[in-house]
Amino acid sequence: MPQQEDYLATIPVGKLGIIALESSKGIAKKVDEYIVDWREARNHEHSETIHFNDYKKDSYLINSFCPRFGTGEAKGMLRQSVRGDDLYILVDVTNYSMTYTVCGQENHMSPDDHFADLKRIIAAVNGKARRITVIMPFLYESRQHKRSARESLDCALALQELVNMGVDSIITFDAHDPRVQNAIPLKTFENVLPTYQFIKALLNSVPDITMDAAHTMVISPDEGAMSRAVYFGNVMGVDVGMFYKRRDYTTIINGRNPIVAHEFLGSNVENKDVIIIDDMISSGESMLDTAKELKKRKAKRIFICSTFGLFTNGFDKFDAAYEEGLIDRVITTNLIYQSEELLSKPYYVNADMSKYIALLIDTLNHDGSISEYLNPTERIRKRIREYNEKKQA
Repeated sequence: MPQQEDYLATIPVGKLGIIALESSKGIAKKVDEYIVDWREARNHEHSETIHFNDYKKDSYLINSFCPRFGTGEAKGMLRQSVRGDDLYILVDVTNYSMTYTVCGQENHMSPDDHFADLKRIIAAVNGKARRITVIMPFLYESRQHKRSARESLDCALALQELVNMGVDSIITFDAHDPRVQNAIPLKTFENVLPTYQFIKALLNSVPDITMDAAHTMVISPDEGAMSRAVYFGNVMGVDVGMFYKRRDYTTIINGRNPIVAHEFLGSNVENKDVIIIDDMISSGESMLDTAKELKKRKAKRIFICSTFGLFTNGFDKFDAAYEEGLIDRVITTNLIYQSEELLSKPYYVNADMSKYIALLIDTLNHDGSISEYLNPTERIRKRIREYNEKKQA
């Protein structure tokens, strides 16, 4: 059960309902199991009152699906009532493993397809729910969050579309730029960081790491990830460094300006374990280039921590980097789809987020504050302190 349950002094906002789109069925099943176990073991003093009808259930998952016609068109359907429910809708817009058929041709689902299915399910709710919270770990179109030319602002438009459909709250993880929440200033937008889970996974998978400034350092691969690295380094009590990418802005290759050189800003990394932190691994080139530059500067071991392991260009370069001794561990979360191939890699470590999501849902259903969970500084420091004490014993 959760360690802190102060929120249990309040009654639930409504009957809890979790709608998992097909893209997020795996993690939703784990989330559901946690909440079922916690509530089964819970003895609330007002449990016999009307406010706690259906409080304890075998499952909180709502039966839903999005069937498609032969043309590829679809509709959202619910197979049970959600009237008066406090709904939490989970969707993974990056789950490319799912397919559908269009006129006999098989298509892999894109983020656009997943987002359209999310809207279909919200439309199927038809305004009958008491409250709707969308949990979208990888924020749809989050990489298109600002305008630098005559171009669309897709993420802002998507957020506005969701709230206009009746969504009350949006929970995402490690948003590419959380300032995009300015598009919906009167609605709740929570940006959750998996820092605690990263450190927990790192300590469990690398038992001989030393968490102090003399032996470990946190590195940002570019200026965009610097705020993550600073927070990570502060709670760990280690130094922080950054690579600055010099780009050729006269050329565009694959939609990007090519990197000319990597300039390092920070203290000496020689003989130190280095943690590279970023929000996502897309092709992985940026991370691996950073690892190469760190090895040139005689860094000891290199651990990559990234919230979303997209691996859009496959694993060949990471396999080669591991064989060459360039990287030691790659840690990502299970917030998005993970292939069996990824899970089988000897260098891969999974940071499980299902318990964390279950805790957020359980707390919010009681209308409790999640501030403590959004700022896990004390829990991180306690974990590191216990690890250091155990290591010294």
